[in-house]
Amino acid sequence: MTNAPHNKENGLAAEIGKRTPFTSLKQEAYLNLVRTHEQLACQFARLLKQHGLSDPQYNALRILRGEGKPMQTYQIAERMITSQTDISRLVDRLEANALVERERSAEDRRVVWVTLTKQGSAILKKLDQPVADLHESQFAAFSDDQLKSLTKLLYAARKSEE
Repeated sequence: MTNAPHNKENGLAAEIGKRTPFTSLKQEAYLNLVRTHEQLACQFARLLKQHGLSDPQYNALRILRGEGKPMQTYQIAERMITSQTDISRLVDRLEANALVERERSAEDRRVVWVTLTKQGSAILKKLDQPVADLHESQFAAFSDDQLKSLTKLLYAARKSEE
């Protein structure tokens, strides 16, 4: 028998070949979050890439669809899942791909309204089922109660930093 760590019993430590214990449970939890995010996000990014979108572009399109009416760029930025430092450039790319349209306000030329186009709506509709299927497969091992607990814990982790 070798001195190799047990794969299942040691969780993340075994996955990454860590030979010494984590310095704390908090460190282990953080690294588990990072590792899990990387795996899940990579699968999601691959799906979106097949449709010519990035994660932030998809998120912006979903925000516009959910609002159901034109929004200002800063409003989209406020609702993004990941912070978007250059929302204008993101909207530029969406506009260049005919997924959104921009229109200046007649009352205040500084205000720009962004609207989801029919093409943008169509690509979202095309992605709805594949995205739902991906989420289903990514979390298939969890019960509804476990998912509710996970959601509460992740929310609490974000709020502990405020």
